[in-house]
Amino acid sequence: MASKTKNNTVDAMKQLEKIESQFEMFQILNEEGEVVNEAAMPELSDEQLQELMKRMVYTRILDQRSISLNRQGRLGFYAPTAGQEASQLASQFALEKEDFILPGYRDVPQMIWHGLPLTQAFLFSRGHFKGNQIPEGVNVISPQIIIGAQYIQAAGVALGMKKRGTQAVAVTYTGDGGSSQGDFYEGINFAGAYKAPAIFFVQNNRFAISTPVEKQTAAQTIAQKAVAAGIPGIQVDGMDPLAVYAVTLEARKRAVNGEGPTLIETMTYRYGPHTMAGDDPTRYRTSDLDNEWEKKDPLVRFRKFLEKKNLWTEDMENETIEKAKEEIKNAIKEADDTPKQKVTDLMEIMYEEMPDYLKEQYEIYKEKESK
Repeated sequence: MASKTKNNTVDAMKQLEKIESQFEMFQILNEEGEVVNEAAMPELSDEQLQELMKRMVYTRILDQRSISLNRQGRLGFYAPTAGQEASQLASQFALEKEDFILPGYRDVPQMIWHGLPLTQAFLFSRGHFKGNQIPEGVNVISPQIIIGAQYIQAAGVALGMKKRGTQAVAVTYTGDGGSSQGDFYEGINFAGAYKAPAIFFVQNNRFAISTPVEKQTAAQTIAQKAVAAGIPGIQVDGMDPLAVYAVTLEARKRAVNGEGPTLIETMTYRYGPHTMAGDDPTRYRTSDLDNEWEKKDPLVRFRKFLEKKNLWTEDMENETIEKAKEEIKNAIKEADDTPKQKVTDLMEIMYEEMPDYLKEQYEIYKEKESK
Protein backbone atom coordinates (compact mmCIF):
# COMPACT_ATOMS: atom_id res chain seq x y z
CA MET A 1 0.00 0.00 0.00
CA ALA A 2 1.43 3.37 -1.02
CA SER A 3 2.24 5.72 1.82
CA LYS A 4 0.41 9.01 2.10
CA THR A 5 2.31 12.24 1.38
CA LYS A 6 1.86 15.70 2.79
CA ASN A 7 0.50 18.51 0.65
CA ASN A 8 3.67 20.63 0.94
CA THR A 9 5.72 18.68 -1.62
CA VAL A 10 7.61 20.57 -4.34
CA ASP A 11 5.39 21.90 -7.11
CA ALA A 12 7.49 20.63 -10.01
CA MET A 13 5.30 22.15 -12.71
CA LYS A 14 5.40 25.56 -11.07
CA GLN A 15 9.18 25.29 -10.95
CA LEU A 16 9.32 24.49 -14.66
CA GLU A 17 6.94 27.31 -15.57
CA LYS A 18 9.05 29.76 -13.59
CA ILE A 19 12.16 28.75 -15.53
CA GLU A 20 10.46 28.89 -18.92
CA SER A 21 8.93 32.31 -18.27
CA GLN A 22 12.43 33.79 -17.98
CA PHE A 23 13.38 32.96 -21.57
CA GLU A 24 11.82 35.83 -23.48
CA MET A 25 12.99 36.52 -27.02
CA PHE A 26 15.55 39.34 -27.18
CA GLN A 27 14.96 41.87 -29.95
CA ILE A 28 16.24 45.29 -31.00
CA LEU A 29 14.57 45.84 -34.40
CA ASN A 30 10.96 44.97 -35.07
CA GLU A 31 9.65 43.82 -38.46
CA GLU A 32 9.36 47.43 -39.66
CA GLY A 33 13.01 48.16 -38.92
CA GLU A 34 12.10 50.28 -35.90
CA VAL A 35 14.28 50.24 -32.79
CA VAL A 36 12.26 48.79 -29.91
CA ASN A 37 15.15 48.37 -27.46
CA GLU A 38 17.28 51.51 -27.60
CA ALA A 39 19.27 50.59 -24.49
CA ALA A 40 20.54 47.42 -26.16
CA MET A 41 21.71 49.06 -29.40
CA PRO A 42 25.25 47.89 -30.18
CA GLU A 43 27.97 50.44 -30.83
CA LEU A 44 28.43 50.03 -34.57
CA SER A 45 29.65 52.79 -36.86
CA ASP A 46 27.74 53.78 -39.98
CA GLU A 47 30.38 51.98 -42.05
CA GLN A 48 30.00 48.80 -40.01
CA LEU A 49 26.22 48.87 -40.39
CA GLN A 50 26.60 49.26 -44.14
CA GLU A 51 29.16 46.47 -44.29
CA LEU A 52 26.85 44.08 -42.46
CA MET A 53 24.06 44.88 -44.91
CA LYS A 54 26.40 44.34 -47.86
CA ARG A 55 27.32 40.92 -46.53
CA MET A 56 23.67 39.96 -46.11
CA VAL A 57 22.74 41.07 -49.63
CA TYR A 58 25.83 39.36 -51.08
CA THR A 59 24.98 36.12 -49.28
CA ARG A 60 21.38 36.16 -50.51
CA ILE A 61 22.71 36.39 -54.08
CA LEU A 62 25.21 33.63 -53.34
CA ASP A 63 22.36 31.44 -52.14
CA GLN A 64 20.27 32.09 -55.24
CA ARG A 65 23.21 31.41 -57.52
CA SER A 66 24.23 28.28 -55.63
CA ILE A 67 20.73 26.84 -55.98
CA SER A 68 20.89 27.52 -59.72
CA LEU A 69 24.35 25.94 -60.02
CA ASN A 70 23.15 22.91 -58.08
CA ARG A 71 20.23 22.45 -60.47
CA GLN A 72 22.64 22.68 -63.40
CA GLY A 73 24.75 19.90 -61.89
CA ARG A 74 27.69 22.27 -61.31
CA LEU A 75 27.54 22.00 -57.51
CA GLY A 76 27.09 18.96 -55.33
CA PHE A 77 25.56 19.04 -51.87
CA TYR A 78 23.95 22.38 -51.00
CA ALA A 79 21.82 23.56 -48.08
CA PRO A 80 19.97 26.84 -48.81
CA THR A 81 20.54 29.77 -46.44
CA ALA A 82 17.99 32.44 -47.46
CA GLY A 83 16.18 33.70 -44.37
CA GLN A 84 19.03 32.91 -42.00
CA GLU A 85 21.41 35.71 -43.02
CA ALA A 86 20.99 37.71 -39.80
CA SER A 87 21.54 34.63 -37.66
CA GLN A 88 24.61 33.57 -39.59
CA LEU A 89 26.31 36.78 -40.63
CA ALA A 90 25.57 39.07 -37.68
CA SER A 91 26.93 36.42 -35.32
CA GLN A 92 30.13 36.06 -37.37
CA PHE A 93 30.38 39.86 -37.58
CA ALA A 94 30.83 39.95 -33.79
CA LEU A 95 33.83 37.61 -33.89
CA GLU A 96 37.55 38.28 -34.18
CA LYS A 97 39.86 36.67 -36.71
CA GLU A 98 41.49 34.48 -34.05
CA ASP A 99 38.13 32.95 -33.10
CA PHE A 100 37.46 29.46 -34.45
CA ILE A 101 34.27 28.54 -36.31
CA LEU A 102 33.03 24.93 -36.33
CA PRO A 103 30.14 25.00 -38.79
CA GLY A 104 27.29 22.75 -39.74
CA TYR A 105 26.63 22.10 -43.41
CA ARG A 106 24.33 25.16 -43.77
CA ASP A 107 26.98 27.46 -42.32
CA VAL A 108 29.23 28.01 -45.32
CA PRO A 109 28.49 31.80 -45.37
CA GLN A 110 30.12 32.26 -41.95
CA MET A 111 33.19 30.41 -43.22
CA ILE A 112 33.44 32.64 -46.29
CA TRP A 113 33.20 35.87 -44.30
CA HIS A 114 35.73 34.45 -41.82
CA GLY A 115 38.22 34.13 -44.67
CA LEU A 116 37.52 30.96 -46.66
CA PRO A 117 37.94 31.65 -50.40
CA LEU A 118 34.69 31.32 -52.32
CA THR A 119 36.31 28.91 -54.79
CA GLN A 120 37.07 26.50 -51.97
CA ALA A 121 33.49 26.67 -50.76
CA PHE A 122 32.39 25.54 -54.23
CA LEU A 123 35.01 22.78 -54.27
CA PHE A 124 33.79 21.57 -50.89
CA SER A 125 30.27 21.29 -52.30
CA ARG A 126 31.65 19.23 -55.17
CA GLY A 127 33.42 16.86 -52.79
CA HIS A 128 36.87 17.90 -54.02
CA PHE A 129 39.64 17.40 -51.46
CA LYS A 130 41.02 20.88 -52.17
CA GLY A 131 37.79 22.27 -50.74
CA ASN A 132 38.87 20.94 -47.36
CA GLN A 133 42.40 22.34 -47.47
CA ILE A 134 41.76 25.42 -45.32
CA PRO A 135 44.31 28.21 -45.88
CA GLU A 136 46.71 29.03 -43.07
CA GLY A 137 45.24 31.65 -40.73
CA VAL A 138 41.60 30.93 -41.61
CA ASN A 139 40.21 29.55 -38.38
CA VAL A 140 37.45 27.27 -39.61
CA ILE A 141 37.06 23.54 -40.08
CA SER A 142 35.11 21.86 -42.85
CA PRO A 143 31.34 21.78 -42.34
CA GLN A 144 30.19 18.91 -40.17
CA ILE A 145 27.75 16.57 -41.90
CA ILE A 146 26.93 14.49 -38.81
CA ILE A 147 24.07 16.31 -37.08
CA GLY A 148 25.26 17.98 -33.87
CA ALA A 149 28.75 16.46 -33.83
CA GLN A 150 30.33 19.91 -34.13
CA TYR A 151 29.19 20.63 -30.56
CA ILE A 152 31.57 18.02 -29.20
CA GLN A 153 34.38 19.34 -31.38
CA ALA A 154 33.72 22.94 -30.31
CA ALA A 155 33.90 22.00 -26.64
CA GLY A 156 37.31 20.42 -27.25
CA VAL A 157 38.64 23.32 -29.29
CA ALA A 158 37.43 25.78 -26.65
CA LEU A 159 39.11 23.83 -23.85
CA GLY A 160 42.33 23.82 -25.86
CA MET A 161 42.09 27.60 -26.20
CA LYS A 162 41.63 27.94 -22.47
CA LYS A 163 44.63 25.75 -21.67
CA ARG A 164 46.78 27.75 -24.08
CA GLY A 165 45.61 31.03 -22.60
CA THR A 166 44.47 32.48 -25.92
CA GLN A 167 41.95 35.31 -25.93
CA ALA A 168 39.67 33.62 -28.43
CA VAL A 169 36.48 31.59 -28.57
CA ALA A 170 35.20 28.52 -30.39
CA VAL A 171 31.86 29.12 -32.10
CA THR A 172 29.60 26.40 -33.45
CA TYR A 173 26.21 26.18 -35.09
CA THR A 174 23.49 23.59 -35.42
CA GLY A 175 19.77 23.66 -36.11
CA ASP A 176 16.81 22.84 -33.89
CA GLY A 177 17.09 19.24 -35.08
CA GLY A 178 20.68 19.15 -33.84
CA SER A 179 19.51 20.06 -30.34
CA SER A 180 17.78 16.67 -30.19
CA GLN A 181 21.10 14.86 -30.56
CA GLY A 182 23.15 13.52 -27.67
CA ASP A 183 26.23 15.40 -28.85
CA PHE A 184 24.39 18.66 -28.20
CA TYR A 185 23.96 17.90 -24.51
CA GLU A 186 27.42 16.41 -24.10
CA GLY A 187 29.03 19.42 -25.75
CA ILE A 188 27.35 22.11 -23.66
CA ASN A 189 27.77 20.07 -20.47
CA PHE A 190 31.51 19.49 -21.04
CA ALA A 191 32.14 23.14 -21.96
CA GLY A 192 30.12 24.31 -18.98
CA ALA A 193 31.96 22.04 -16.53
CA TYR A 194 35.34 23.38 -17.66
CA LYS A 195 34.21 26.95 -18.32
CA ALA A 196 35.54 26.60 -21.84
CA PRO A 197 35.29 29.72 -24.04
CA ALA A 198 32.61 28.51 -26.46
CA ILE A 199 29.49 29.96 -28.03
CA PHE A 200 26.89 27.38 -29.05
CA PHE A 201 24.28 28.48 -31.59
CA VAL A 202 21.02 26.70 -32.30
CA GLN A 203 19.44 28.21 -35.39
CA ASN A 204 15.83 27.31 -34.75
CA ASN A 205 14.22 27.34 -38.20
CA ARG A 206 11.33 25.31 -36.77
CA PHE A 207 11.45 22.18 -38.90
CA ALA A 208 14.91 20.57 -38.83
CA ILE A 209 14.62 18.46 -41.98
CA SER A 210 10.83 18.09 -41.80
CA THR A 211 9.93 17.53 -38.14
CA PRO A 212 8.29 20.50 -36.36
CA VAL A 213 10.20 21.66 -33.32
CA GLU A 214 7.11 21.02 -31.19
CA LYS A 215 7.52 17.29 -31.90
CA GLN A 216 11.23 17.33 -31.11
CA THR A 217 11.00 18.60 -27.55
CA ALA A 218 8.52 19.40 -24.81
CA ALA A 219 10.59 22.46 -23.84
CA GLN A 220 9.08 25.84 -24.65
CA THR A 221 12.49 27.09 -25.78
CA ILE A 222 15.76 25.48 -26.74
CA ALA A 223 17.62 28.23 -24.87
CA GLN A 224 16.31 26.91 -21.54
CA LYS A 225 18.22 23.66 -22.06
CA ALA A 226 21.30 25.64 -21.01
CA VAL A 227 20.00 25.58 -17.42
CA ALA A 228 20.73 21.86 -17.10
CA ALA A 229 24.34 22.47 -18.15
CA GLY A 230 24.73 25.38 -15.74
CA ILE A 231 25.44 27.92 -18.47
CA PRO A 232 23.58 31.02 -19.72
CA GLY A 233 20.98 30.51 -22.41
CA ILE A 234 19.50 33.27 -24.58
CA GLN A 235 16.69 33.24 -27.11
CA VAL A 236 17.09 35.99 -29.72
CA ASP A 237 15.16 37.15 -32.75
CA GLY A 238 17.23 35.50 -35.45
CA MET A 239 15.77 37.75 -38.16
CA ASP A 240 17.14 40.83 -36.35
CA PRO A 241 20.84 41.34 -37.18
CA LEU A 242 21.42 43.93 -34.46
CA ALA A 243 20.00 41.65 -31.76
CA VAL A 244 22.05 38.69 -32.96
CA TYR A 245 25.20 40.81 -33.07
CA ALA A 246 24.62 42.19 -29.58
CA VAL A 247 24.09 38.84 -27.86
CA THR A 248 27.05 37.29 -29.68
CA LEU A 249 29.33 40.15 -28.69
CA GLU A 250 28.27 39.81 -25.05
CA ALA A 251 28.73 36.03 -25.12
CA ARG A 252 32.21 36.44 -26.57
CA LYS A 253 33.14 38.98 -23.91
CA ARG A 254 32.04 36.61 -21.17
CA ALA A 255 33.93 33.72 -22.72
CA VAL A 256 37.30 35.48 -23.08
CA ASN A 257 36.91 36.80 -19.53
CA GLY A 258 36.85 33.24 -18.26
CA GLU A 259 33.12 33.09 -17.52
CA GLY A 260 32.47 30.07 -19.72
CA PRO A 261 30.18 29.23 -22.63
CA THR A 262 26.78 30.51 -23.73
CA LEU A 263 23.95 28.81 -25.60
CA ILE A 264 22.17 31.12 -28.06
CA GLU A 265 18.92 30.12 -29.76
CA THR A 266 18.20 32.24 -32.83
CA MET A 267 14.55 32.20 -33.90
CA THR A 268 14.81 32.11 -37.66
CA TYR A 269 13.40 30.52 -40.81
CA ARG A 270 14.85 29.00 -43.97
CA TYR A 271 12.86 30.01 -46.99
CA GLY A 272 14.09 27.16 -49.18
CA PRO A 273 14.21 23.39 -48.72
CA HIS A 274 16.38 21.71 -46.11
CA THR A 275 18.85 20.77 -48.85
CA MET A 276 18.72 20.51 -52.62
CA ALA A 277 18.79 16.72 -52.34
CA GLY A 278 15.08 16.24 -52.99
CA ASP A 279 13.46 17.88 -49.96
CA ASP A 280 9.99 19.38 -50.60
CA PRO A 281 9.06 21.85 -47.82
CA THR A 282 5.49 22.19 -49.12
CA ARG A 283 4.83 18.73 -47.67
CA TYR A 284 5.35 19.91 -44.11
CA ARG A 285 5.02 23.73 -44.20
CA THR A 286 1.98 25.79 -45.07
CA SER A 287 1.97 28.77 -47.42
CA ASP A 288 0.46 30.85 -44.59
CA LEU A 289 3.48 30.11 -42.41
CA ASP A 290 5.87 30.91 -45.25
CA ASN A 291 4.09 34.22 -45.82
CA GLU A 292 4.21 35.05 -42.11
CA TRP A 293 7.97 34.60 -41.99
CA GLU A 294 8.61 36.38 -45.27
CA LYS A 295 7.30 39.50 -43.56
CA LYS A 296 10.14 39.08 -41.06
CA ASP A 297 12.82 38.86 -43.77
CA PRO A 298 16.11 40.04 -42.21
CA LEU A 299 17.19 41.88 -45.36
CA VAL A 300 13.92 43.80 -45.60
CA ARG A 301 13.99 44.68 -41.90
CA PHE A 302 17.59 45.86 -41.89
CA ARG A 303 17.14 47.74 -45.16
CA LYS A 304 14.26 49.72 -43.65
CA PHE A 305 16.36 50.55 -40.61
CA LEU A 306 19.30 51.76 -42.69
CA GLU A 307 17.15 53.74 -45.12
CA LYS A 308 15.64 55.66 -42.23
CA LYS A 309 19.18 56.62 -41.21
CA ASN A 310 20.09 57.50 -44.83
CA LEU A 311 22.72 54.76 -44.81
CA TRP A 312 21.41 52.60 -47.63
CA THR A 313 20.29 53.30 -51.17
CA GLU A 314 19.10 51.34 -54.18
CA ASP A 315 22.39 52.13 -55.93
CA MET A 316 24.36 50.62 -53.04
CA GLU A 317 22.25 47.50 -53.16
CA ASN A 318 22.62 47.11 -56.91
CA GLU A 319 26.36 47.65 -56.66
CA THR A 320 26.58 44.90 -54.03
CA ILE A 321 24.49 42.54 -56.15
CA GLU A 322 26.67 43.09 -59.22
CA LYS A 323 29.83 42.58 -57.17
CA ALA A 324 28.45 39.32 -55.80
CA LYS A 325 27.51 38.05 -59.27
CA GLU A 326 30.93 38.89 -60.68
CA GLU A 327 32.86 37.28 -57.82
CA ILE A 328 30.66 34.18 -57.91
CA LYS A 329 31.20 33.86 -61.67
CA ASN A 330 34.97 34.09 -61.23
CA ALA A 331 35.01 31.66 -58.33
CA ILE A 332 32.97 28.99 -60.11
CA LYS A 333 35.24 29.34 -63.16
CA GLU A 334 38.26 28.84 -60.92
CA ALA A 335 36.58 25.77 -59.45
CA ASP A 336 35.86 24.50 -62.97
CA ASP A 337 39.53 24.99 -63.89
CA THR A 338 40.77 23.08 -60.85
CA PRO A 339 42.18 19.70 -61.97
CA LYS A 340 39.77 16.85 -61.33
CA GLN A 341 40.73 14.83 -58.29
CA LYS A 342 42.09 11.35 -58.93
CA VAL A 343 42.17 8.23 -56.82
CA THR A 344 45.95 8.52 -56.62
CA ASP A 345 45.57 12.08 -55.27
CA LEU A 346 43.53 10.77 -52.36
CA MET A 347 46.06 8.01 -51.68
CA GLU A 348 48.94 10.48 -51.71
CA ILE A 349 47.37 12.90 -49.22
CA MET A 350 45.96 10.27 -46.87
CA TYR A 351 49.24 9.11 -45.35
CA GLU A 352 52.65 10.63 -44.73
CA GLU A 353 54.04 7.22 -45.65
CA MET A 354 51.81 5.06 -47.82
CA PRO A 355 51.22 1.58 -46.34
CA ASP A 356 52.61 -1.35 -48.32
CA TYR A 357 49.14 -2.77 -49.02
CA LEU A 358 48.20 0.46 -50.85
CA LYS A 359 51.40 0.81 -52.86
CA GLU A 360 50.40 -1.97 -55.27
CA GLN A 361 46.91 -0.47 -55.69
CA TYR A 362 48.48 2.94 -56.22
CA GLU A 363 50.51 1.69 -59.18
CA ILE A 364 47.43 0.06 -60.70
CA TYR A 365 45.40 3.28 -60.50
CA LYS A 366 48.33 5.40 -61.67
CA GLU A 367 48.52 3.30 -64.82
CA LYS A 368 44.77 3.59 -65.41
CA GLU A 369 44.83 7.37 -64.94
CA SER A 370 47.67 7.79 -67.42
CA LYS A 371 45.62 6.34 -70.29
